[in-house]
Amino acid sequence: MDDLAPAPGSDVEQGQAEEPRTPQRLHALKDKDTFIVADSRGDILGAADGLFHNDTRLLSRFRLLLGREPPSLLSGAVSADNVFFTFNGANQELPLPGGPIGPPGVLHVERKRFLWRERLFERITCVNYSRDEVLTPLSIEFGADFRDMFEVRGAKRARRGVTFPAQVDGRSVAFRYEGLDAVERSSVITFSDPPLRLSATRADYLYPLRPEGRLELYLEIGATAEEPPSRERFRANAAAARWDMRSRIRHGARLKSSGRLFNQWLDKSRADLALLTTRMETGPYPYAGIPWFSTAFGRDAIITAWQILWFEPSLAKGVLTYLAAHQAEEVSAFRDSAPGKIMHETRKGEMPALGEVPFGRYYGGVDTTPLFVALAGAYAERTGDLQLIDDLWPALTAATAWMEHFGDTDGDGLIDYARGAESGLANQGWKDSQDSVFHADGRFPKGPIALVEVQGYAFAAYKAMSRFALWRKDVAGAQRWAERAEHIRVTVEARFWMEDQGGYGIAIDGAGELCRVASSNPGHLLFCGLPSPERAARVTTQLLSARFDSGWGLRTLATGEARFNPMSYHNGSIWPHDTAVCAAGLSRYGERDGVVDLMSGLFETASSFEMRLPELFCGFPRAAGEPPVAYPVACLPQAWAAGSVFMLLQACLGLRVDGWTGEVEIRDPRLPIGIDQLRVEGLRVGDQKLDLNFERLQGRIAVHADGGARVPVTIRQGGRA
Repeated sequence: MDDLAPAPGSDVEQGQAEEPRTPQRLHALKDKDTFIVADSRGDILGAADGLFHNDTRLLSRFRLLLGREPPSLLSGAVSADNVFFTFNGANQELPLPGGPIGPPGVLHVERKRFLWRERLFERITCVNYSRDEVLTPLSIEFGADFRDMFEVRGAKRARRGVTFPAQVDGRSVAFRYEGLDAVERSSVITFSDPPLRLSATRADYLYPLRPEGRLELYLEIGATAEEPPSRERFRANAAAARWDMRSRIRHGARLKSSGRLFNQWLDKSRADLALLTTRMETGPYPYAGIPWFSTAFGRDAIITAWQILWFEPSLAKGVLTYLAAHQAEEVSAFRDSAPGKIMHETRKGEMPALGEVPFGRYYGGVDTTPLFVALAGAYAERTGDLQLIDDLWPALTAATAWMEHFGDTDGDGLIDYARGAESGLANQGWKDSQDSVFHADGRFPKGPIALVEVQGYAFAAYKAMSRFALWRKDVAGAQRWAERAEHIRVTVEARFWMEDQGGYGIAIDGAGELCRVASSNPGHLLFCGLPSPERAARVTTQLLSARFDSGWGLRTLATGEARFNPMSYHNGSIWPHDTAVCAAGLSRYGERDGVVDLMSGLFETASSFEMRLPELFCGFPRAAGEPPVAYPVACLPQAWAAGSVFMLLQACLGLRVDGWTGEVEIRDPRLPIGIDQLRVEGLRVGDQKLDLNFERLQGRIAVHADGGARVPVTIRQGGRA
C-alpha cells in the first residue's frame, strides 16, 4: 500500500492505484449528488478533477483559452458561503490575425460559476482595459469520459460501455454513454452565443472589444438541455442557490465570538457542513467529503452529527433515520453484511452497480453499528425525543443483536472483525488503511481483530440500550444490556491496559495477543466514558505529551512506534476529527487546559488553510514561523473535519444539555485562547430557547443566561480561565 494515498472505503485501499494528483489547488462546489472540482483557473484537466453526478464524471475536460494560452492567474476562490467559485485572470500575449502580437494584461477575465438543481451555471466575462480595440479569440475545450469514481481514483477495468459520438447542434454539444449496467448517462453543454466554430471538443469565439468594452458569455452543463443560457437565467438561479444555502447555514443555535478570525473559522465550518449536507427523504444527511467521498458514509455522518449535537440535533435525527432505513438484512461476505449491521458506505456508479466493487451498499465497518446505537443514546439525552427512539426501536434492537452475535465472533464479549472477501476492507475501524493496525514489532495481526475504541463505542451503546429499556419498562432487557456494558468495561481494563506505558493497546488479535502500540484510539475510550478516572488521567498525560501533540493537533500514532510516519494516512498524521473526539474525552474527565491548547493548535492550522480544516495533514512537529504540512490528497472540505471546531468548543465550555430534565449544565468553562467573549444564541432546550454569554473576567469565565427562556442553568466553576 502506498502510504500517501490509501483512501478508505475504496478499491484503492486494497493496494490498487492511488488517487491521481494535480499540481494546483482544487476548488469544489456541490449540490445534492452533483459536485465539481476544478483548479484555481476553473479548469478541468482530467486528473482528479471533473464535474460528477452519482459517482460518474460527466465532464472530464473544461478549459478556457485566450488565444493559444489560458489566462494568467490573478485569483481563484470559493465564496465564504460555498455557493460561488470565481476566477480572476488576465490575457497573455494575443496573436492578432495578420498583424502584430497584442500586449498581455489588457483584458480582465472573470469566470463565475455555481451549482443549482444539479446543473452547472457559468458566466465568462471579459473587459478591455486598453486604449485600443482588441480582437479577442476566446476558446473553450471540453470533453466527457463518463468514468466511474473508482476509475478516476485509479481502478482498472477490463471492459467499459459504449460511448456514442457527440452531437453538435449550433450552440450545444451533447455527450452520451451507455454503461455495462444498461444505464444511459448524458451530459449537455449549452452556450448563450452560438460559437464561430463548434466541434465535439471545442468552441471558438472571436469578439471585437472596444476600449472599456465588455462581453458576457453564459454556459450551462447538465444531464439534459434546457432553455438557452442567459443573464436572466444565471441571476435567477444564482439568487435561488444563495438563498437555499443561507437557510441551511442558519439551522441550529448561532455562535459568535469576540475574535474576527475565530468567527471566520466558525462560519466557514458551518458553511462546509451546509454544503456537504444533502436532503434525503429521511432528513438531512452529511456526505463525507469532496472529491473522494461525496456520498453517504455511516461512520463519518454519525461522528459529524455528534460533533454538532449540542447546538443542532436535527442532523443526528436525519442520520439515524437514514441509517436505520438502510440497515443490512442478509449475510453477504462480498458486502460484509449481516442482519442488523449498519451501513459503511453507499455508491451509485456503474462499477458498484455491476458488482465490480462491493461499495454499492457496503457494510465493512466494525464500529458503525455500535456508533449508531450510541448516537441514538446521545440524541435522546440531548433532546428527550423518545418518539424517535420508539420509531427506531426495531433498528436499534437489530443493531444490538448484531453486536451480540455477528459482531462478537469468538464469544469473549468484545466486538471484532475480519473482512468477508478480499475485495473488502482489510481494516474496518476508522483507521481503515491496510497498515494501520500492527504489533509493537511491526507485524500485522491476524484476525479477527478487536479494536480498543470500538469497545468504547459498544460500551456506550449497551448503556444507551439499558436506559431505553428502563424507559420502556423492560427491566430484564435493561439489566442484560447493563451487564454487557460492564463486561466490556472490565474486559477492556483487564486485557487492553499497558501498565508500563500508562495507556491502552490499539487492538487484540485473533490469537488473543495485545497489539502494544501507543495510538490516539484510546482517546475515543475517554469520549465514551469507559476508563476509570485514574487510568483516564494517565491516558490524558500520554495524549498531551510531545509524542502525540505536534503543536498543531494530536497524531494518530505516537512517535517512536514501529510504523510511525508523519506523512502516512493513519500512522502519524493528524486528523482534526480525531483530535476533537480525544479532546471531548479529555474534557469528560475534567481536563481543560490541554483541551484549550488543542483547540488553539487546530485554530492556527485552520488559519493556514484559509479557515478550513482538511481531512488530515502531516504530523511533523510544529516549528517556529512555519505552517503545518499539508497531506497531498486530503479531502477539502470534509464533514467531520468541519465539525471538529464545534466539538472542541463544547469541550472547552464544559457544556451539556440534559433533554430529560430540560436543564443545561456548564462545568468549569474555558474560552479558547485569544477569545474574551462568546455568545450562543437560540440554543434549543425542549420547546424553549436559551441565550448564553461567556466572558473572561479577572481570570474566570463568567456565564450569563438570558433570552427570557425558562431553562435551569447550573454553572460549576473550576480552575482558572
